[in-house]
Amino acid sequence: MTQAIDRTATTDAPILDVLAERFSTRVFDPDVAIDEAALASALEAARWAPSANNTQPWRFIVTRRGTDAFATVYDSLRDFNKAWAGDAAALVVAAATTTTEDGSPMHFAQYDTGQAVAHFTVQAHAAGLATHQMGGFDRAAVTSEFNLPESITPLTVIAVGALGSLDDTSDEVRARESAPRTRRAIGESVLVND
Repeated sequence: MTQAIDRTATTDAPILDVLAERFSTRVFDPDVAIDEAALASALEAARWAPSANNTQPWRFIVTRRGTDAFATVYDSLRDFNKAWAGDAAALVVAAATTTTEDGSPMHFAQYDTGQAVAHFTVQAHAAGLATHQMGGFDRAAVTSEFNLPESITPLTVIAVGALGSLDDTSDEVRARESAPRTRRAIGESVLVND
């Protein structure tokens, strides 16, 4: 019997279902190709994220399982990420343009790229795709392999695809996927609430 994965958050205040239900899985179906329409919608959602002075510093490298580009991104992953991320239908590198054409720093570039990635992940979830962001990858290798200029900094790799079955995972992945979802209390995050 296939084990279902339901990771809906228990929240202290009501939030949108799409936010409560979204979680970062490590379980992807290795036999399902990327839903191109859902991926296009996720990229479109990222496109419409807010940014300082409308600079839109985000850049994406979109790779699909079975391509050389996917293998390049997969090879850049570190440690435990390699044990499960290869089953994703796509690996997407999110990068930020951190300087202007004259070399001046774009101070909000990483923040704004984070907003674009958040839009991407929420839209992906709403469209039936599962996602997981990873910081454990070799940024220098991605920069070199994709010939990125100095002004573009890779920030994260997002595994994207159809949700898989817990039955087909290792004990370590199954344990991580089954662990309770936790967040610190909102009072610990809000420094002033006057």
